[in-house]
Amino acid sequence: MLPELRTGMERQRIVVFTGAGISAESGLRTFRDSDGLWEEYRLEDVATPEAWHRDPATVLHFYDLRRAQVIQAVPNLAHRAIATLERCFHVDVITQNIDDLHERAGSSRVLHLHGEVLKARSTVDPSLVTRINGPSLALGALCPLGSQLRPHIVWFGEEVPLLPEAAELVSRADRLLVVGTSLAVYPAAGLVHYARQGCPIVLVDPGEVEIRRHGVTHIKTKASEGVPSLALDWMNERD
Repeated sequence: MLPELRTGMERQRIVVFTGAGISAESGLRTFRDSDGLWEEYRLEDVATPEAWHRDPATVLHFYDLRRAQVIQAVPNLAHRAIATLERCFHVDVITQNIDDLHERAGSSRVLHLHGEVLKARSTVDPSLVTRINGPSLALGALCPLGSQLRPHIVWFGEEVPLLPEAAELVSRADRLLVVGTSLAVYPAAGLVHYARQGCPIVLVDPGEVEIRRHGVTHIKTKASEGVPSLALDWMNERD
């Protein structure tokens, strides 16, 4: 049985950094696991500013496909285990994923480094962000300023605006849990190096992951197996 929420205790800060591997277990295809293709599209044709300027209709259609997949997907055991950590710890989730599975699992603080596929933003004012109703974002859908709405996604070649905020969260962590990422996509992969000296880092991923940091515990299993067990161990420490 999971331990109950305790009040009056100083809570440790856990930062959870997640990548495509955790969403893949909910059935969402990843670029790296599909031979360089997303739904038979090359990333150069659908995930760059140049692609948007060249053929916005194709880009919009591609993200409609991904959005429909996200709507149908459900959080898996790893998502839910991360959410249950909030019973005993202050938990911030930093994710490279553009789905909302962490939120639907119950995590209350989620920072999306690479954007959110269920949202759109203005092409003239990036601060104008709106939720998309349904799976489609049409060519001709306009923001309040009259410009075309684009997917609220950080494309290849664009800056990652929330990176400084993410780095600050990692620097304040008492524990860092990294899940489902090869730590090969920069600049996001560099976040682990903002962890303070002495901060325990646990990596849950079945693959070989190169990380130039001492003191990392690598649990070589898929997220839905490794994360629930680890979360229960950490919560029982507070019992």
